[in-house]
Amino acid sequence: MSRRRRAQKRVVLPDPKFQEEMVTRFINKMMIHGKKAAAEKQFYKAIDLVEEQEKGQKGIEVFKQAIDTVRPVLEVKSRRVGGSNYQVPIEVKPDRRQALSIRWIIEFARKRSGRSMAERLAGELSDAIHGRGGAIKRKEDVHKMAEANKAFAHFRW
Repeated sequence: MSRRRRAQKRVVLPDPKFQEEMVTRFINKMMIHGKKAAAEKQFYKAIDLVEEQEKGQKGIEVFKQAIDTVRPVLEVKSRRVGGSNYQVPIEVKPDRRQALSIRWIIEFARKRSGRSMAERLAGELSDAIHGRGGAIKRKEDVHKMAEANKAFAHFRW
């Protein structure tokens, strides 16, 4: 974190297919070693697979719904007060909520077993909208930690 001034937010252009900034952020986070074309191909293939799995729903709508269901509301931050550390629950800012949900979905899609990244990502997205999967479990764990430590909420500043 800069001591002088806040870092400026980068402008992200919408993706060519769906015209959504969130999709571009997701693809950029998925990208490994600068191979954006490969990441885009895997993402769009995953969206097509999700459309086949979830009959009657558009793939991009399922993607947005999955991101929304994984978004955390609370998290804990470590605060040092009087020689001991406390896990203080704080609300998550909207930009960080989106970033965390994107990160968790990609992380757990990579950990899944499956042939291609597109299949694993499609599985994680469909699991997320149905309330199961690794990303949802991570969100619930974070919320449980915040709930368990709400006695230390007065240390927030």
